[in-house]
Amino acid sequence: MKLNIGLLRGDGIGPEIVDSAVKVLEAVGEKKGIEFKFTPYLIGGAAIDATGKPLPEETVKGCLASDSVLLGAVGGPKWDTLPGGIRPEKALLGIRSAMELFTNLRPAKLYPALKGDCPLREDIVEAGFDILIVRELTGGIYFGDRGMREGKYGEEAYDTECYSRFEIERIAKVAFEAAAKRNKRVVSIDKANVLDTSRLWRKVVHEIAADYPDIECTDMLVDNAAMQLVRNPGQFDVIVTTNMFGDILSDEASQITGSIGMLPSASLGTTSRGLYEPIHGSAPDIAGQNIANPIATILSAAMMLKYSFDLNSESDMITDAVDKVLEAGYRTADLAHGGPHLTTDEVTAKIINALRGEKI
Repeated sequence: MKLNIGLLRGDGIGPEIVDSAVKVLEAVGEKKGIEFKFTPYLIGGAAIDATGKPLPEETVKGCLASDSVLLGAVGGPKWDTLPGGIRPEKALLGIRSAMELFTNLRPAKLYPALKGDCPLREDIVEAGFDILIVRELTGGIYFGDRGMREGKYGEEAYDTECYSRFEIERIAKVAFEAAAKRNKRVVSIDKANVLDTSRLWRKVVHEIAADYPDIECTDMLVDNAAMQLVRNPGQFDVIVTTNMFGDILSDEASQITGSIGMLPSASLGTTSRGLYEPIHGSAPDIAGQNIANPIATILSAAMMLKYSFDLNSESDMITDAVDKVLEAGYRTADLAHGGPHLTTDEVTAKIINALRGEKI
């Protein structure tokens, strides 16, 4: 089996953590007879420096020609003063749109070995949680009309939230299909007491829910959801929500797992080709120091094997190896709280050893 993987290393710690994931995938390939071909493309600040554009056309063409794509992170203070249209983050919206990736899957799971890192009450920690956030990815306020104008109080800026019935239907179906394979509960998060887009969102989600009578479907306002995630995260199974709400809530969810460095994500469309990335940023303050946590990116690679290639056992090999390394007490700096910790390269090597069945 041969798989062509596009690599978008990006900025900051991006190159380090992507390289870690590549090493893990190569180890899987060696063990299972899979040949990976990795082709790097520029994105974000690195692309701006080289080409003047955050998302060069060559990158778009390369990603569309790949079987799937692995992304590190983009952005940093170096490019923060650029106009919004050419900042590194613009490339993320562009590549998602070009690849027609309308679904973002963000799991938030509390690993037993990391219960001590969860900031919540002990009884909540003991109960544990395993949440899948299904975030709509190519609509909403991030893609709506925007601009500057003269307003009531002078200069003002505006961004427009807009959702069509079609966009809501297709993301709702993803959520219900996911829930059918889990604990059969969907919570749809909106702001229907204020926003017209949310009122349509709620109406359409309920219409789709009627096609899934075995799935429990409830609504929750986004402000309440933000509170409930820290009050009782175990109540959630699958969350489905808009682009912006999903962006914010998944970052909140990452903190109750112990570290944002642990959470992977998968961006999917109508084909098997996806874009896989950690949910954290480029962390330029620690770039090049070999202390970044690569686990979220490694787990993103595991999601790629599962969702794009139906290589479930190979995906499980990676997640099981991560579990073993954490259970053995090995930690990167973000999880060590000032104590002994492994470098990026060292924890990657431990995961590969566990994957191979060797001593860790």
